[in-house]
Amino acid sequence: MLDCTAFGETNVGRKRAHNEDNLLVMADRNLFIVADGMGGHGHGEVASEIVVTTMREFCELVGRDDDATWPGRIERGRTESENMLNAGIKWANYSIWERGHADTKFKNMGTTVVGMHYDGEYCAIAHVGDSRCYRLRDGELTQITEDHSLLNDYKKMAVLTPEEEANFPHKNIIVRACGLKDDVVVDIQKEKPEDGDIYMFCSDGLNGEMENPEIRDIMVKHGTNVETMAKDLIRIACDNGGKDNVTAICVHMSASDD
Repeated sequence: MLDCTAFGETNVGRKRAHNEDNLLVMADRNLFIVADGMGGHGHGEVASEIVVTTMREFCELVGRDDDATWPGRIERGRTESENMLNAGIKWANYSIWERGHADTKFKNMGTTVVGMHYDGEYCAIAHVGDSRCYRLRDGELTQITEDHSLLNDYKKMAVLTPEEEANFPHKNIIVRACGLKDDVVVDIQKEKPEDGDIYMFCSDGLNGEMENPEIRDIMVKHGTNVETMAKDLIRIACDNGGKDNVTAICVHMSASDD
């Protein structure tokens, strides 16, 4: 079994008046969540807060009560961690959607979400939207999640040059998010972590200001110090423009001393 050492932080960035990102570092449960809200007038912050609050409460409920009733359907063939992330995110999605229909002030608010739960053997990774999960292993950075964005859909249909990608007119449009409908499809994957792996979860305010090679270099530079790593990633994203809120969680997987 590997141990998790984690640190997360969020920053308003250089251009925005308020921060609509939220994060959850639940080290005692090995649960880590980044949510990037949208909707304007602070309502995105409400949506992203609903996600992290719901996930915290659901994880605590599952941890203390084996007979707890889960929202939605438990899918056969998935680990408990995968089902927990799927059910929790769907529950949060419905809560956001319901809030928007109960009060028109919150209509059309939504949020992306990316997160991981480690059960002592496998990492379950879930996401909706364009917040990302990366894994650094043996000096190689891999993007684990695939953006639910209009740009990514276009890239699947046609080969874009770096210039075309940089100048794509709708690169900030996402095609899937929590809260826009009463149900949502959650992408979930499972992988077995290795000693020394570092997982990094971020809102698009980070990767929107840095290419993957720069992200990799910063992560390698800080070794296993996840606190300085997350802080430096955020600082450089802000220095590179900071056009959006910036959030990062870094999680180091290491062999237990037991």
